[in-house]
Amino acid sequence: MHMSLLTTCIGAYPKPDFVRLPDWFNLPAGPELAAPTERWAEAMAQLGADAEDIIARGVAQAVGDQIDAGIDIPSDGEIPRENYIHYHCRHLNGVDFACLTEKEVRGGAYATRLPTIRGAVSARDTFLADDWRRAQSISDRPVKITLPGPMTIADTTYDAHYHDPHKLGDDLADALNTEVLSLAAAGCRYIQIDEPVFARRPEDALAYGVEHLERAFHGCPAAATRVVHMCCGYPDRLDCDDYPKAEPSAYAQIADAMEDSSVQWLSIEDAHRHNDLALLEKFATTTIILGAVAIAKNRVEPVEEIRARLNGALQHIDKERLVAAPDCGLGLLGRDLSRQKLRNLNAAAKSV
Repeated sequence: MHMSLLTTCIGAYPKPDFVRLPDWFNLPAGPELAAPTERWAEAMAQLGADAEDIIARGVAQAVGDQIDAGIDIPSDGEIPRENYIHYHCRHLNGVDFACLTEKEVRGGAYATRLPTIRGAVSARDTFLADDWRRAQSISDRPVKITLPGPMTIADTTYDAHYHDPHKLGDDLADALNTEVLSLAAAGCRYIQIDEPVFARRPEDALAYGVEHLERAFHGCPAAATRVVHMCCGYPDRLDCDDYPKAEPSAYAQIADAMEDSSVQWLSIEDAHRHNDLALLEKFATTTIILGAVAIAKNRVEPVEEIRARLNGALQHIDKERLVAAPDCGLGLLGRDLSRQKLRNLNAAAKSV
């Protein structure tokens, strides 16, 4: 019997024009992570009493576009978020958004002003289950929800309290675990933690990052799939070929540790920079989400090209353990390009 590949999206989807909220994708070129954070309160105030209805319409469009393209496991598009990291941090005790601190991030790729950790970090409330319910109400296809990982939160904030990455990571993981368990209890079947910093700093990932990831997923029931996405780096505009990326060897360095972990699905990029697909042979039980279309290029990959790469991957991994996806979030592409790329991705995956 022919079995086609499942398809999913990673996280971000272009915000509709009517959702007038800032994010990393609708800024002028330049790595200014702080700008959406600084503008967030003002933007939410401008939406006023209609904010929830506007955001719900935006989520419906994002999920609907993915389903129309044939995607099996859509995301909520991260429509309510200025970015997936700081959106989460707003729900943590100990994080100061009033006084930002300048810091180099992503291994020194750039510097920006970031929220400051001034006290012990803990979960203040649970919120992602409500985001999931809003998105899941649109379709009977299972909607995936994303969280930032402990190492990535630590890299995208300024620590003025712990001065110890192990202890900070412990507390961040415990706070994330609160959300993971809440999502699972609500019925979310795919819970994804994003750890782009793993690929930037594989030595730290091996030293303590994977341990903190396990702590974040601790107690997650079998009904929910534990998913991790490891991004290699985002540009600030389309068709920028020289943006700083993680080292090509990073995935191979982390592969054994991820295979030995409790993570069930691992998302890796392959479209913007091809891997040696023999990498997939390191995973005997882990399902691999393979990035098969680029998220920062205007060019729409033909179905035949995507299919050929997926068939190449199937020389190294069982078909039931390969899922096709974009490299990362689609926020830079705009709606039209995103839909074209997703349609071709799905057509390729269904015809391998």
